[in-house]
Amino acid sequence: MKKRKHFLFAVIAFCLITSKSFSQDDRRWQIDQDGSISWQISNNIPHDDHIEMSGKKISCVLRYGVAADGSFQATRSLVWPMLRTIPNNTHASFTRQFAQDAFDLVTVNYKPITAEKVVSLTLNGTLFVKSKAGNNLELTRQFFPSTTLPGYCEIYTIKNISGKTCAVEIPKSNAIYTSDPSKGTEGSYTLHVDLINQGNFNLQANETISFSVFYSAVKTNEQVPVVNIDEEKNKRIKFIHEVWDKLVLETPDQVLNTEFAFAKIRASESIFETKGGPMHGPGGESYYAAIWANDQAEYIGPFFPYLGYEYGDKASLNAYLHFARFMNKEYKPIPSSIIAEGIDIWDGAGDRGDAAMIAYGAARYSLSKGSENEAKQLWPLVEWCLEYCHRKINADGVVTSDSDELEGRLPAGKANLNTSSLYYDALNSAVYLGEALGKDEALLKTYKSQAEKLKIAIEKYFGTKVEGFETYKYYKENDILRAWICTPLTMGIYDRKEGTIAALFSPRLWTKDGLASVAGDKIFWDRSTLYALRGVLAAGETDKALDFLHYYSNRRLLGDHVPYPVEAYPEGDQRHLSAESGLYCRIFTEGLFGIRPTGLHSFSFTPRLPKSWPMMKLRHIYAFERDFDITVERADKKLKITVSDGKKTVFNKVVKDGETININL
Repeated sequence: MKKRKHFLFAVIAFCLITSKSFSQDDRRWQIDQDGSISWQISNNIPHDDHIEMSGKKISCVLRYGVAADGSFQATRSLVWPMLRTIPNNTHASFTRQFAQDAFDLVTVNYKPITAEKVVSLTLNGTLFVKSKAGNNLELTRQFFPSTTLPGYCEIYTIKNISGKTCAVEIPKSNAIYTSDPSKGTEGSYTLHVDLINQGNFNLQANETISFSVFYSAVKTNEQVPVVNIDEEKNKRIKFIHEVWDKLVLETPDQVLNTEFAFAKIRASESIFETKGGPMHGPGGESYYAAIWANDQAEYIGPFFPYLGYEYGDKASLNAYLHFARFMNKEYKPIPSSIIAEGIDIWDGAGDRGDAAMIAYGAARYSLSKGSENEAKQLWPLVEWCLEYCHRKINADGVVTSDSDELEGRLPAGKANLNTSSLYYDALNSAVYLGEALGKDEALLKTYKSQAEKLKIAIEKYFGTKVEGFETYKYYKENDILRAWICTPLTMGIYDRKEGTIAALFSPRLWTKDGLASVAGDKIFWDRSTLYALRGVLAAGETDKALDFLHYYSNRRLLGDHVPYPVEAYPEGDQRHLSAESGLYCRIFTEGLFGIRPTGLHSFSFTPRLPKSWPMMKLRHIYAFERDFDITVERADKKLKITVSDGKKTVFNKVVKDGETININL
């Protein structure tokens, strides 16, 4: 009892420290009324950050900041995923960096623009920078990728606030770079940097002039795209509103609502139009025109049906069908990654438990999408992956693999908790999917039996006391707390939820950036934090999870590196990899609202309304081939649940807090 008291005091102290260290006064950014976030420059400089923005044919990692003297600086890393370089491996996307600021080329009254001071920066799917140059000029810059062209756009404006006419000279500038033909899979590539709207302008008081810069790259035999920058901006904004207007989270916590909205952008924008079909790619200047069994099959694939983003659904189906190409009668491993627009593979880490990842994702995607045709296409893949995992069961009844999704970066033993947990959920989903497709009852009974045996084996093999917590070891020899002890919670295994949740939120694992991958280490990967928050909510520890979820969301949305969940640190310097944003959204669909697909047009859900909230809503959910809303309201100690499909009310009832509701649409 004494040890437990000490532990509780430590946790309380730690929570006070983290909340104090991220008080409202310490936020660098703020939420604006239109849903954007902005950084109002005061004395909180110098500061640098980086953000990734993507379109179907380009991605840009924009490193930007405000210097100590108040001036703006930016470097663009531009990536063209379909311009392949040699060797044509995972990282072989044509990439170039540019640091020049277009205002440096302009003269005002025949002199360079000087003494610029940034006033504010705004993020809303574009980066918008507002500044002043003395008392004479207001300057703005706006950065964003084209949604469909292999190009990246920047819009610059100059407003005369001096009260006197000023002369503005914008030069003609059309730089052309031709790459080394021996470095490209299709010879040389041509990169154009075009300044649009050059000329001499006499600006009257309060008049504004705009010009643009367009970076584009093409193959030698391709035409340089003709661009209308204003149209490209409108297309980008239309895309942002398309994802913002679907799957809308409404809670009393504006930080959660806003981070959810931003995560939908990053989750959806990073899909590339490859010759192998639409491919969702992680990004990060490294991972494009390729798919992975974890990022695409496991993390993001099951999310897209809820968002109703058609291109996302197409990319998910395409990913699963690409993996299905590698099914074989000998049950050799499916590759971890299919790269180079689908023409090659990467399997450098051996079997990472990829079949379990794919079976889990493909089954959940099929159920949530609600399309019988797609489910029939993917059933053979689910069936093959389940059989592969079954053949990898060891004498203790758990699944063996060469490594895990961290590919040997950290120890994973011969059998890890993640792979067996994913296989367990995949078996349960396969039962639901098989029933919906009228599959053989004997096979589905076998899957059900295998799931029951596996759950017992997971407890027996992995369940133990680690560092004083009744939780799981990640692999047989593991004796240090690991972040991935959270995985069983996301798969509906709650046998050790108290000890596991206590361990996750203890000072041994929880850090200022979420979960440490290994207790006592500085390494963190957001993916495990995102799984943990989803699992703790699903397990019913709502208010405890909410404190940590709000803290994490606050830091990612309004802190020093914004506005999306990240991949890892120190590796990659917290890149904005795309699938992590999908995992963030799943905290709410599967954790807070507890949605679990049980058929092509049916689901169960267990809403977890925090005690301090009177209501929460998830509107325009597009799963199961419907567009429906879920509203959860407090009714004394119970919950009033309303599920509406358009104007039709499907379910309207007061239930006990924690009760599971079954819905058939």
